[in-house]
Amino acid sequence: MPSAADPSQEIGCNLVAGLDHLSGWADLLDAINVYPVADGDTGHNLLLSLAPLRRLGPLSSPLADQLLMAARGNSGNIANRFFSSVVMAHSWSALHQAMQNGYAAAAKAIANPMAGTMLTALRRLTDLFAGVDAAPTEAQSAASLTELAATVRRTAGQLPELEAAGVVDAGALGIYLFMVGFYDPYLAAYSPLRSVQQQFHGLLKRKPTFRGTQPTHRWCVDIQLNLARADTDALKTLTAGDESAVVTAQGDRAKIHVHTQDLHRLKNEARSLGTIVTWHQEDMVKQAAAFVQTSTSDKIHIMTDAAGSVTPADARDMGLSLLSSYLNIGQRSLPETLVAPDQLYEAMRAGVAVGTAQASDLERQACYQRCLCRHDYVVYLCVGSAYTGTVQAALHWKARPDPDNRVTVIDSGAASGRLGIAALASAQVAREQATVAAVVRFAQRALSLSKEYIFLDRLKYLAAGGRLSRTSAFLGDAIHLKPVVSPLPDGARKVAVVKNRHQQCRLALEKLKTHLTDHPESDILLQYSDNRPWLEKVVLPQIRRRYGAARILIRPISLTSGAHMGPGTWALAFLDRQRAKQEARL
Repeated sequence: MPSAADPSQEIGCNLVAGLDHLSGWADLLDAINVYPVADGDTGHNLLLSLAPLRRLGPLSSPLADQLLMAARGNSGNIANRFFSSVVMAHSWSALHQAMQNGYAAAAKAIANPMAGTMLTALRRLTDLFAGVDAAPTEAQSAASLTELAATVRRTAGQLPELEAAGVVDAGALGIYLFMVGFYDPYLAAYSPLRSVQQQFHGLLKRKPTFRGTQPTHRWCVDIQLNLARADTDALKTLTAGDESAVVTAQGDRAKIHVHTQDLHRLKNEARSLGTIVTWHQEDMVKQAAAFVQTSTSDKIHIMTDAAGSVTPADARDMGLSLLSSYLNIGQRSLPETLVAPDQLYEAMRAGVAVGTAQASDLERQACYQRCLCRHDYVVYLCVGSAYTGTVQAALHWKARPDPDNRVTVIDSGAASGRLGIAALASAQVAREQATVAAVVRFAQRALSLSKEYIFLDRLKYLAAGGRLSRTSAFLGDAIHLKPVVSPLPDGARKVAVVKNRHQQCRLALEKLKTHLTDHPESDILLQYSDNRPWLEKVVLPQIRRRYGAARILIRPISLTSGAHMGPGTWALAFLDRQRAKQEARL
């Protein structure tokens, strides 16, 4: 941790730690997000909105601007209005005034401020920093978190929607979780204060009877505008008659969040005020329908790494948890599950620097705790130890705070689709089986029986990531070599070299014929990079003709894999789920 001689850097590091801890709990925030609309996106909107903090250098005005423009959703826009002032504080003594400014700006930007929301938590947080002129002690950190937790608990009875669902406000809880990470450097390891379940007992799961209400306005829209002229009144008129409006103007730029029923009107009026830089819309009716169908609890829960090519939608549908690695694209750093594949591959083709990084220990610990908070037992299928250090990190955590042996860690020996297809099958079995031992036996057999073949298009991307010499990559690309690799427990192994896509497809079909029979419990996972249309047009029909009874999924290859293998890559993973059940004696 930076020394107290550099308070600006110390505060900056604490803000990053706050975001790390929040990230581990994002799925829970989504699960209890019932206000203002039960659409289940508060957690991930906060992650998208606060992402600029991960590139935190010195606290600065440019960072404040980046936060404002990155804001997504109601919660993200409110939080970013607050934190865009906080990052301007260069000392501990300046934090209170910065928070006051941020709170005032957030409250002013909201069309209809309500008690019992994130704004309530921000108000209490601001008060707690009155008189602070140095880094807090452990006692001060603990006392502040206790006070903030009490404020968040009270939100459960402050709004009818929260009371009906039996939960605290997701946005307010998000602020508490952020501050747990912020104060982490000053707290003893594995402090009871880290137990969110203890602080909010009975307030973290929706009541089974809760169904939410139909959104009165269908579309959630975030707009960034370059203004033709500064006109505050015109910006207010833009959102008149809509809901959940948060409007921020800064110089010749404006950020607008609003729930609307009329996209056409909103877009036309926005264009009359200036140039639309970004426009993001989400269908809240669909989100709300999916939200109420999401299971709130399972006795045995599967957790896996997002590197297994499992999408957030798959995870939500199957009730499993994903632990993301990070993609660094230029100056942006985001969890891989929050990056669209096109963003990555367009950047790579343009020569933008791309890299990957593991989640921090703090985020990982928060993710484990979040799963244990909502489930009796957790089975964690990790990326193989030959590929990353997630297994060792999980076992290190488990050695101390898991006295009841509620977490089982499995070294999958796999990466990308082979891990994903085994995790999805294991999640299905976890719903059907009564014992952890049965689920673990199945997961181990599924991993042993699953196969994966990755078909690379260009070698230069492996060279760019340091996984192949540039000379070898150049020569291989020059003579059109297209290696085929298989991720095995001891590492990725080259199993063939072909010259074109036709040969890739033929090899894939040969591997399927050798290892898989056609029946309803045969699982096939096709993974694409930037080549989904080709895969759907050429490869998928041939597989369907031969495996008409099988369950066939087509998904983006994990972006941590894609960042190393590059555009044009595709992969095939498959599993005989029936055989895995038989060998596990289920």
